[in-house]
Amino acid sequence: MVREQTVTPYMCVRGAEAAIQFYKDVFGARELFRLTDPGDGRIGHAELVIGGAEIYIADEYPDFGALGPDAIGGTPVTLHLSVTDCDVACARAEAAGAIVLRRPADQFFGERTAQIQDPWGHRWFLAQWIEDVTPETMQARWNGSAG
Repeated sequence: MVREQTVTPYMCVRGAEAAIQFYKDVFGARELFRLTDPGDGRIGHAELVIGGAEIYIADEYPDFGALGPDAIGGTPVTLHLSVTDCDVACARAEAAGAIVLRRPADQFFGERTAQIQDPWGHRWFLAQWIEDVTPETMQARWNGSAG
């Protein structure tokens, strides 16, 4: 079968089962399926859907170079998650053990955003659309002039 070309985040974590439950509880993820390693019970691969986007997740497999953010000193990647209420999503994530890196605030580009780090070291932007802003207005606002 030939699939349409897409990009899917593939996240490695230490403790994938707990991470999957966190993503279900906090982000409303739906699990499509998982493959469990028959040797030691680690999750070798799982597929989740958050909104309309798929993410893949697996436990760490150091022998294959599959390491989570904590094992390599953090990650430069941040996942952008559109939510209906940034404040509620941030509070739910914090209550479930996430670290709030930036509290919810309205942004010049038309979103209310917060940034969290989940308990496995992955960073997430929680973004609520609040207004339509043209690219020209965004640039003017960023430059410090009225838009």
